[in-house]
Amino acid sequence: QVQLVESGGGLVQAGGSLRLSCAASGRIFNRYAMGWFRQAPGLEREFVAAISWSESSTYYADSVKGRFTISRDNAKNTVYLQMNSLRPEDTAVYYCAAEASVLRLVRGSNYWGRGTQVTVSS
Repeated sequence: QVQLVESGGGLVQAGGSLRLSCAASGRIFNRYAMGWFRQAPGLEREFVAAISWSESSTYYADSVKGRFTISRDNAKNTVYLQMNSLRPEDTAVYYCAAEASVLRLVRGSNYWGRGTQVTVSS
């Protein structure tokens, strides 16, 4: 099975930056898409960003376009989320996810990390 471990969350001021990391291990997919979701208290889990194994395709939620950048290093089995110009509404638990394709991933996933808290103060 796939195991996903997030790191890099914390407390930042509005307008600041933060970089999340997700380390993957195990064997479920030979070439898997990976991405990020987030969930704030009282709200549904929402898609944030996704990237294909080959890095040829990326997808972003409208709310983060131009501010967040997803990337991956397959040699290290790690996916990153660079978050710039952070806003208080970005506050949420961020979850790493993996699926067989980016089209499947943007709709949800059966493989999740435990999550990392991101808090943006105003």
